[in-house]
Amino acid sequence: MGARYTLRILADFAAAHTLSGYPGACARMHGHNWKVEVEVEARELDATGMGVDFKVIKTAARDLAGALDHRYLNEIEPFDRLNPTAENLAAWFYRGMAERLNDGRVRVLAVTLWETDRACVRYTEEP
Repeated sequence: MGARYTLRILADFAAAHTLSGYPGACARMHGHNWKVEVEVEARELDATGMGVDFKVIKTAARDLAGALDHRYLNEIEPFDRLNPTAENLAAWFYRGMAERLNDGRVRVLAVTLWETDRACVRYTEEP
């Protein structure tokens, strides 16, 4: 059985959204202070003894979060067509992080998106 290192970082952003077709108050525009937790797995260490530099993971997460920060999500691609639910946002972050980080040694395991301090969704895909 090989080594497995799981690295985890947190990023955050503030954004508003409206949930189409929702039968309640969330159908009106409202905002959240979102937290994004990214888990990355490394199977081996690099020459400096790191799976991947935390700075690399943080930069990728902050770049994605920065595209949404202080914005109305319903006006941003792909959420101008796709309901900006926590589930859809988590999948969007996961795919964006995987595109930036996945290589033969490192891969994104999961993204957990916190809508509030008490409510989150964790998204992952099969390897």
